[in-house]
Order: sequence, then structure tokens, then C-alpha cells
Amino acid sequence: MDRSSALHPTVDQVTARIRERSKERRKLYEAHMAAQHKQGVHRGELSCGNLAHGFAGCDHAGDKDRLKLTNSANLGIVSSYNDMLSAHRPFEDYPAVIKEAARGMGSTAQFAGGVPAMCDGVTQGMPGMELSLFSREVIAMATAVALSHNMFDAALYLGICDKIVPGLFIGAARFGHLPAVFVPGGPMPSGLPNDEKARVRQLYAEGKAGREELLEAESRSYHSPGTCTFYGTANSNQLMMEMMGLHLPGASFVNPGTPLREALTRYAAEQAVRNTEQSGNYRPFYRQIDERAIVNAMVGLLASGGSTNHTLHLVAMAAAAGITIDWNDFTALSAVVPSLTRIYPNGSADVNHFQAAGGMSLLIRELLGAGLLHGDIPTVFGTDLTAYTQEPFLDDGKLVWREGPEESLDRDVLRPVDDPFAPTGGLVVLDGNLGRGVIKISAVKQAHRRVEAPVRIFDDQSQVKAAFESGELDRDVVVVVRFQGPKANGMPELHKLTPFLGVLQDRGYRVALVTDGRMSGASGKVPAAIHVTPEAVDRGPLARLRDGDVVRLDAERGELTALIDAAEFAGRSAIEPNLERYHFGMGRELFGGFRHLAASAERGAGVFGGFEAEVLSRELEKIEQEDQ
Repeated sequence: MDRSSALHPTVDQVTARIRERSKERRKLYEAHMAAQHKQGVHRGELSCGNLAHGFAGCDHAGDKDRLKLTNSANLGIVSSYNDMLSAHRPFEDYPAVIKEAARGMGSTAQFAGGVPAMCDGVTQGMPGMELSLFSREVIAMATAVALSHNMFDAALYLGICDKIVPGLFIGAARFGHLPAVFVPGGPMPSGLPNDEKARVRQLYAEGKAGREELLEAESRSYHSPGTCTFYGTANSNQLMMEMMGLHLPGASFVNPGTPLREALTRYAAEQAVRNTEQSGNYRPFYRQIDERAIVNAMVGLLASGGSTNHTLHLVAMAAAAGITIDWNDFTALSAVVPSLTRIYPNGSADVNHFQAAGGMSLLIRELLGAGLLHGDIPTVFGTDLTAYTQEPFLDDGKLVWREGPEESLDRDVLRPVDDPFAPTGGLVVLDGNLGRGVIKISAVKQAHRRVEAPVRIFDDQSQVKAAFESGELDRDVVVVVRFQGPKANGMPELHKLTPFLGVLQDRGYRVALVTDGRMSGASGKVPAAIHVTPEAVDRGPLARLRDGDVVRLDAERGELTALIDAAEFAGRSAIEPNLERYHFGMGRELFGGFRHLAASAERGAGVFGGFEAEVLSRELEKIEQEDQ
């Protein structure tokens, strides 16, 4: 049954311009992937010595026998497992489940390699956070190393959190000749309500709650294996993977440690086998993910008020698949995509409440019905996206899919397109003489979306805390935290500032944040112009601001302007910072090359310049000559 309507004109137009803009880049990508596929099953090309090394570690005799043959599939498992971080802890048991499922299909699976997984929740405000953004590139490269042995016919990617899924996606895109299935871990059960956690944080910032009370609240919020339940980057990742058809239908928000979660993991392995060339139903990543899938991810992000981090990550992810998107695409889509969810920090509910209200099946049903998604994209499930209006269930222990609800079970959490929380998406691009940036407005009340006030400038987030505690910020103020971009210090999240700025706003002051750094994927109630580019270290306009300058941030009109005479502003010299304190200690010296190579925020803040336009013509010419 076709549940989609005619494509919305704006979605159609944005998709068409992305396709045209990406034409040469995408042609090169597809040519590279076709060339990799043309080499065939690499396991069959290995010498006896190479192949023997490839299965010497198998502790299952049947696996060795199957790996000697090329007519059986071998799945590569790439995992972000570690047992320190709650979101990655559930992945410990997945390889055994996957291997058993593969054997049941007459195939094999091997743990190809692990990728690092760090948690911004642990590193917030600490030096380690300055490694966070570039861990995405490390994860992509680690994925490439894991798959470099050429033993695999498909890959399963086990990841969930902030930089992990984007990094895995980039790695998967460069091994795009392999079928790919992304396998989530699921959110932890609900703990302390998110609004209560936020209340205790603000009390602590004001000195009205002690550290013991704060730690107790945080521990009751983050209390067991699984993803954090607020709607930040980790859960935005899961939504986008499902919107692109890289998850099984309904897999994103099933709790870990449940029979249904294990059944979905088992089925993911079986489906990966079905998608291999050996099965006769070859479904590689590069034929599945195109500009339509990327637009679906953007629409899902906007409709759900998802993480601002994906204005960086999704740009880099698309680039790895030969697709060029920019912030103007987000803006155009945001104007026609309604806000359909209220999940903390955009509301008080968490992702478990969203799942119970109708979850992904209802959200996709609504967006398809409004013509806001491409329903015709190929998916790992072996169908188009219209099958993703179904939900998984266990029927006498057997995994089945049934149609999900047609109406929301809680309209305070999830609404239909004809009765949205807001008529437009939760993301706005800001532009003006201070550069370009983005702001997430889904959690910002309309009364706070326009702020015009003198600036107070900081070059480090720790200075903001000190100024708050001394009372220096008790006024209408635009807090500017600069030299926080990818080239300056790796672009750490500045989420530690949220409680202080929230207190000032609650005291009745008009407050905003402007920074070339990032906020958390859980950006909250204070208007924050983030990812401002060009960044200050590149002598961007933020480096020419002075204390007391008046800045206007208008999220309704998309404006970010310093109210300074143009000639005077242009004539000012840029501040030259001393950034050495950001570049050494806690391993930061190892990332100097990444800081040097980093692209701008609007280009994804990535370091993989090999995809850029200047190399396209000669690469295409070379490939065409080899084909002749």
C-alpha cells in the first residue's frame, strides 16, 4: 500500500538543486564505488597465505570451512562497544548474536574492528571535549582500517552516539560497494524527568543546591545501559538512520536488554546476508544512499527539532557519498516542514514517551502523507520507505512487523502534520555582518527569539562562569564566546554555559549566546547563534568585536548583526589570540593536523579534502580512460 503523497514542491526543488550541484562529485563517487565492486569478492582474490591469516582466529570450525568458499557471505562487524559509556555497553553481546544469525543463513560474520566512542556528557567543559568533533574523522578512518582486509561481503555498523554514527556513515560511504546495515542499541529506560534534572542544574549554578544533590539528580537521569533519553545528537542519529532506510523499520528506540532488541539485531544480520551479491539481491550502500535519502534525513531532523550538530555532521556525511548540501538547503526545508514533536529539551517528554506515542512509524507516516519525504528510496529492509510505517513485534517469539498507529497516543509529544506544534522546522540560519550561523529555536519561546544588547566577550567558556558568579552578567547581554571553532581548538560543545544563561533569562534579562563553537545537541531555551563562520581564528568578524558593541540576534528574520558603522567595523584589526593552551595536553597535540586541515562549519568542519571539486575533473578523466 502506497502511503506517500505527491512530493511537496519545496522538497522536490531542494532535492533537484542538490542533485545538480553534486552532479560531478556524485559521478566520481559512483565511479569509484563501481570500480571497487568490479574487483569482485576480495576474499576470492586473496592468496592462500592471505586467506589463512584472515580466518586463523576463528574458533568455529564451520566458519573456517565457509570462509574458504566464495559463494557464502561474510559479514564484517564494526562496533563502538566499550563498557564505560552507557550507550555503547549493550553492544558487548551483539557479535555473538550476529555470528549465530549469520551461521543460520549458511554464512559467517567476523568482528572486523572497533572504533573509539567518546561521550560529550563526560567531557563537557573539560580539555577532552576538544577531541570530540575530530573523533568523527578518527572513527571514519578506523572503519576504513577495519574493512581494509577485503574479507567482507557486507558490513554491520554498531554505533549510536554523537560523532560515532556520522563517522561510521562516512566510513561506510567509502566502502559503499558493500551492503550496509546500521544496528542501534536503543535508549535506556526513563529515569528522573528531564525538566527536574534541568531545574536542579540551574539551582546548582545559582549556588542553591549542593554537589551531592546535583550528582544524585544526574545519576537518576543517566542510570543504566542505553542511550541518554533526551533528544540530543545520539537520538537524532537514530532518527536519521531510519529516515534514510539504513535501520530496520522501528529499530531506533527499542530499549536494550529486551527480547525484541535481540530479535532486531538477529534479523539485521540475516538481512545483511540477504542484501549481499551472493544472495542475488545485491543492495550496496552507494546505490541506496543518494540525495533523496539525505533530504529525508534533513526533513526528519527538522520535523523533530533534532540536534544542531547535524548542520555539521550531515554535511560531512553527504560529502562522503559525493553529495553537496549547505545551510541554505536546511533553511528552505525548515520553512515548509512543520514541528511535530516535543521531546526534551523541546518539551518535558523523553524518547521513550515519543516511542509510546507512536514513534518513528507515525512520524514517517505523517511526513510521507504530506509529501515531505521521498518514499521511493531503497532501504536495507528490501522495500521502499513506505514499509517504515510498520512497527516490530514478537509473535510467539518470532519477529514480525505490523502497521503502526495512525493517530498519536499523546499529542503533547507527537502531533500530525495538520495540527503541528509549529508550522515550520526548529532550525534557522542566521546571516549578517558577523557571518553565518545556525540557531535551534524549537525550545526557545517566541518572546526570547529577538535579542538586541551590548556584548560581553570571552575567549574561553570558563571565563563566562566566573563573570556570572561575580554578577557581571546581571543585565541584558549578548555573551560572545569566540576562538571555539574547528581550527582554533577543535570546536568543543559549550553546553556547560546553558544553566548560567538560563538563570539570567529567568531573572528577566534579555540574553543570547553567539559563538563559533558548538552547543550540545540538546540546545535549550536560551537563543544561541552557533557554528558562526568564518570562525574568529580565520580573522572572522567575531575577532573584530569589542566589549560593549551592540549586537542584534533575530531568529525570526534570520539576522545576526553588529550595530556598528560599516566603515568603522571593517577598519578594526582582528584580535590575535594565544591558543597554545588548547593545543597541548590530554592528547590534543595529536590533533594539530586535523585543526590545520579543518573546513568551515558550513562545509561540515571535516578534514577529508580529497572529495573536493578541484580534483574531480582529472579523477573522472582517469576513470573514463581506464574503462575504455
